[in-house]
Amino acid sequence: MDLHCLTKTKIDGAKRRANAYKLSDGGGLFLLITPTNSRLWRLRYRQPGLTRVDDGGVNRGRRESMVSLGPYPDVSLKSAREKAAKYREGLHADEKITPADAKRAEQAVYANTFREVALEWLGKQPFTEKTRVKADWTFNDLLFPYIGQKPVAKLTALEILECLRRLEARGKHETAHRTKQRVSQFIRYAIATGRRIDPDPTVDLRGALTPITVANHASIKDPAGIGELMRAVYSYQGQPATEAALKLAALLFVRRGELRAAEWSEFALDVDEPTWRIPKERMKMRREHLVPLSTQAVAILRSLHPFTGHGRYVFPSLRSRDRPMSENAVTAALRRMGYDGDTMTWHGFRSMASTRLNEATEGGQKFGESDWIERQLAHVDDSVRSDYNAAEYLSDRRRMMQWWADYLARLRANGKVEPIRRAA
Repeated sequence: MDLHCLTKTKIDGAKRRANAYKLSDGGGLFLLITPTNSRLWRLRYRQPGLTRVDDGGVNRGRRESMVSLGPYPDVSLKSAREKAAKYREGLHADEKITPADAKRAEQAVYANTFREVALEWLGKQPFTEKTRVKADWTFNDLLFPYIGQKPVAKLTALEILECLRRLEARGKHETAHRTKQRVSQFIRYAIATGRRIDPDPTVDLRGALTPITVANHASIKDPAGIGELMRAVYSYQGQPATEAALKLAALLFVRRGELRAAEWSEFALDVDEPTWRIPKERMKMRREHLVPLSTQAVAILRSLHPFTGHGRYVFPSLRSRDRPMSENAVTAALRRMGYDGDTMTWHGFRSMASTRLNEATEGGQKFGESDWIERQLAHVDDSVRSDYNAAEYLSDRRRMMQWWADYLARLRANGKVEPIRRAA
């Protein structure tokens, strides 16, 4: 049977009086109307475990208590009834937990704002310095001013979308997509740590943002073009560190930040199997990475050692030996060689190696495995991170890296369009 007595019309039509009075909705729920016309929802309930005793010592039943559910119209009639029902359910499910206890627990959850939990999450992430700067900027500048004080437990998809729409309005479509991705990563943390019960709201934003067109990094992939590029690289005259970095970018096809910040202590050159061990702190995937060194790579490093070997960095900055070379040093060299941004980029060395190695054959059969190439490119999907081994396929990758260096040398030497195959 429906016990509800109130309607919105009855509430809105109620007049204030000289003294406070109640409008009952049934089941202990009522609206208190004060002389100042404040309208406050209250829930009266019997507190379990405690009894009320009259002056004669007679047990009159469990003691009555009351909990506030918020003001009207901020808390609508429907919301007040839902809250009251939830508190009553909790009361019957566990008589040790009262509605007041439930409200305090709810308030504790709401006290965890988006900003507070996000700062906690950011402090726990093993970001590289560059990634941390971007992540801090994303939250501090793009999110906190608008939703920083929102309870993370109640953050909605619409509130997040409004932040992202502001970015789209400025033409920052890629930034909007990346911000959505960051928020999703953070929400998973909030759920895991008990600050949020509801699912990730960014899932509901799928398809809500303007799609972005991903532009591939410009790269030279045909053998004739690679031969010309390598001849230009080996003819380039500049600072010794820049010359060496250009050559090694082609031979090792590592990421820009991994190469330019390389330290001499990471290299083992005077051993049977020369190797560059890149520490996880500098890797995008936060995993140590081993790079087998071809004889050509070792020769380049040894020729550079007299110039920079007395310092920390293999490729130090021209302004300070205490810093690595500029991010744009190799790119600037490519431009001086006549290769614009639509023809060749630093990342293009990685695309170049990946494409040609995936097409390589030996004795009419495919040479190598895609897993070798992916491991050498340090492409490690999150789903297999736990199984990743820095030395996986190392002997195969060593053979592949030597073949790649020999192949580039042949293209540079003869300038012919040599098919991608390995000599027997």
